[in-house]
Amino acid sequence: MASNAFTDHGVRIAVEGCGHGTLNAIYSSVQQTCQVKNWDGVDVVIIGGDFQAVRNTPDLLCMSVPAKYRVLGDFWEYYSGIRQAPYLTIFIGGNHEASNHLFELYYGGWVAPNIYYLGAANVVRLGPLRIAAMSGIWKGYNYNKPHHERLPYTQDDVRSIYHVRELDVRKLLQIRTQVDIGLSHDWPRAVEWSGDFKTLFRRKNEFEAESKAGTLGSVAAKKVLDRLRPAYWFAAHMHIKFSAVVKHEGDISGDVQAGTFDAVASQKIGGTVEDVTMHAGEPSLEKPTRNEDEIDLDMDELEDEPPAPKEPKEAKTITKPDTEQGVPQSLRDQLPASFSKPVPQQQQMQPPPQTTSPPDITNKTTHFLALDKCLPGRKFLQLLSPEPISKPLPSPSSTTPPTQRATLRLEYDPEWLAITRVFASELTLGDRSVNTPPNKGEAFYRPLIEQEEQWIEENLMKSNNGHLFIPDNFEITMPPYDGGADGAAAMNSRLDIPIEYNNPQTARFCEMLGIENVFFLTEEEKRLRMENAKDVMLEQGDDRRGYGGGGERGRGGGGWRGNRGGCGGGRGGGRRGGFNPGRGRGWGRGRGRGRGW
Repeated sequence: MASNAFTDHGVRIAVEGCGHGTLNAIYSSVQQTCQVKNWDGVDVVIIGGDFQAVRNTPDLLCMSVPAKYRVLGDFWEYYSGIRQAPYLTIFIGGNHEASNHLFELYYGGWVAPNIYYLGAANVVRLGPLRIAAMSGIWKGYNYNKPHHERLPYTQDDVRSIYHVRELDVRKLLQIRTQVDIGLSHDWPRAVEWSGDFKTLFRRKNEFEAESKAGTLGSVAAKKVLDRLRPAYWFAAHMHIKFSAVVKHEGDISGDVQAGTFDAVASQKIGGTVEDVTMHAGEPSLEKPTRNEDEIDLDMDELEDEPPAPKEPKEAKTITKPDTEQGVPQSLRDQLPASFSKPVPQQQQMQPPPQTTSPPDITNKTTHFLALDKCLPGRKFLQLLSPEPISKPLPSPSSTTPPTQRATLRLEYDPEWLAITRVFASELTLGDRSVNTPPNKGEAFYRPLIEQEEQWIEENLMKSNNGHLFIPDNFEITMPPYDGGADGAAAMNSRLDIPIEYNNPQTARFCEMLGIENVFFLTEEEKRLRMENAKDVMLEQGDDRRGYGGGGERGRGGGGWRGNRGGCGGGRGGGRRGGFNPGRGRGWGRGRGRGRGW
């Protein structure tokens, strides 16, 4: 369903918080709200993560949730073609995803007709709007690591593959021109202090301690927010609606009040904003109710945090002579720096300075909005029609202004494509032994990006009339679920180990840019990865339950070590061992009764 409202009203957007596999309910809510607001539709639905693009039951093993939350949802109906998405839909990844599916589309791509995943990091265009996006959540101990996770996943891989990586953020921090909308799953660090934090802390009392300790939210998202300074920034993850106005340097006027997003966004930026609560009966502020069947806010709390480094033994204090202690500081300041005492390393560690913005990024105010998940009584949906603040792409071969296009299509962003070409050689996958290439700094990357921008102009822009429309080239990779049983029933039956699929969209994207497709594996390479995974698990002594959490007793599959029916040990353990978690036949010999890992 394409809306023609853009010509008269600007781009009409429906923003939803966490998806959690409820596409049918989300689309129904958008339709009902459009009817209430007398809109004939929206141009795009934006979903802020936890989308759960589960195609079939093997995908469930790659989603970081306890076993009882492994349900198919309704995405598979859109993937298989049973249903068609009524609106163009774009989304980012969160921390509860079919990570193996999204891995196929690292650079972005269609997960179903009319439903587009924005990739690990991306900048795209929709009509006059320029949208920057980053997937995943913040975990500092994995930030500087490469994308070492690749099928077959260990349990740790399932819980770390969605952690934001510095290389992806580094690319976003090379953007030098204005964007209109920013997207992240978790909130930018400390954004709560720019809104009604008192009410937030009353409703989510566990947030106050984290906020005051400076640990609430994503450091990476804050870096990108400070750099790009979009007019709007949308997030989810915390399962509560919260708005704030972020004042960037040089603009600190104005007080933040409750309801800031609704009241101020349309006044200072332009456009219209419609608040939506789809269901009555929202829990009261004083006594919020808890749904015992709801997925916990952040299942990463189940992870074992890496051990903190041991504090060095405190050195004995040596009392200096009074003659040295009595030297006035004014005289010491006149000495060369080489005479100064070395500063201990712990004191040298300072928080990174606020990211500065290039001259072409001029916006001073970002309107932040976080939304809830799609449940009765929750504030999970917001309609708005923002006016762009970014510059439109030049289109010398077209006399029709881009603001008059009735049907909007997603477009690649030329600057982002140039950045992707520069950093493509630094992306490594599936190798725990390598390190992320060091950040060489903006001064190093800038001339390379400018050179690649010329390449994009000459090789892509001129041959496409100034626009790089994203092709509608969705293809099925994993066979879709056949609808023979519901998700719960499927979970209690056979669960096949997921295999990696070479996604044709990623191949065509890499071919378009002339970069290596490091995601492609031959069938032999896939087989070797499965073989080598057994050795890795044996070396690590991994005897944890469940592939991705929560294994069950089953035939043919066992833990790698120490469990009955495991690899080479216990009753029925054969030479190749079991790799299949839960119930169902494994692909090793024997009928082991061990637990899956």
